Amino acid sequence: MKLMTTITRIRLYPFLAMLSLGLTLSLPSRAQEFPSKPIKIVVGQGAGGGIDTLTRVVAQKLSDHMGQPVVIENKVGAGGIIGTEFVAKSPSDGYTLLMAPSGNMVFTPILMPKLRYNPIKDFTPVSLVATFPLVLLVNSKLPIYNVSDLINYMKANPSKSNYGGSGPAFQFSSELFKLKTNTPAEFIQYKSTSESITALMAGDLLFCMADTGPAIPAITSAQVRALAVTSPNRISSLPNVPTMSEVGLPQVEFKLWSGLFAPIGTPVAVIKKLEAEVARVTKMPEVIALLNNNNVQAASSTSEELGHLLAQDLQRWGQVQETAKISIQP
Repeated sequence: MKLMTTITRIRLYPFLAMLSLGLTLSLPSRAQEFPSKPIKIVVGQGAGGGIDTLTRVVAQKLSDHMGQPVVIENKVGAGGIIGTEFVAKSPSDGYTLLMAPSGNMVFTPILMPKLRYNPIKDFTPVSLVATFPLVLLVNSKLPIYNVSDLINYMKANPSKSNYGGSGPAFQFSSELFKLKTNTPAEFIQYKSTSESITALMAGDLLFCMADTGPAIPAITSAQVRALAVTSPNRISSLPNVPTMSEVGLPQVEFKLWSGLFAPIGTPVAVIKKLEAEVARVTKMPEVIALLNNNNVQAASSTSEELGHLLAQDLQRWGQVQETAKISIQP
């Protein structure tokens, strides 16, 4: 009897092993289950702004295909810091994401090293979503018709050389221009890009770096003159404006960006599913057109590519901050 029991057990082991394997294979993976409930994308900027508009366009298309609502939550305050901190401390399950501009992930951490979030240690990149260049502007009443004219004017008139901006991205980019051209200029802080452009039109500023959305009306009305864009290629909304590389300043070539991030520790399978969904959405003609209407270019990337871009930007702009001694404005 004991021998028969042993034989029976031996015969049962392969069956039990196969049954266990079958149960394991029949269980859907975490990526297959995801999403099983609504996804929240946190935006640290106000409703109706550029980042918010971009997020709502993408969220709607994600929701249509993923079978779950993708809702937007605006957690406004401290220049996007509050919303970014909130996501950094959220569960790592893929259901709370952050739409972050490069300002919150690059420039703010450089200026405020004691932030309660770290863009590398607290987040897993998902994908780029959009990119946009800046455009270098001067008052159209000045006899400055190209970048060389501006450089010569700044060197000849250091006491009259100033520039304005509404946030770190504009200050950092202008300081990069100054460093690469060896020119002097004092920074003046404004609350918005529109205010900077208004000051430029009034003659209170010599130049400013601006995003194309608020700049184009002033350019088309000939109240300001566009000298160059910072993108690698000319942009469709300003086809006659040369790139920085075309005017001999490839070192001042860059794009700002917005990307989707998840809390660190989010499962790789979930990240890869989200990454694939963003790539699908940002290739849709209607999404490309909607974003173009808001003067941004749809983009996508792998998680690894966005992580590499983030690390590169932190190093590049960190060097600019150190050399130019940029500090937080009171």
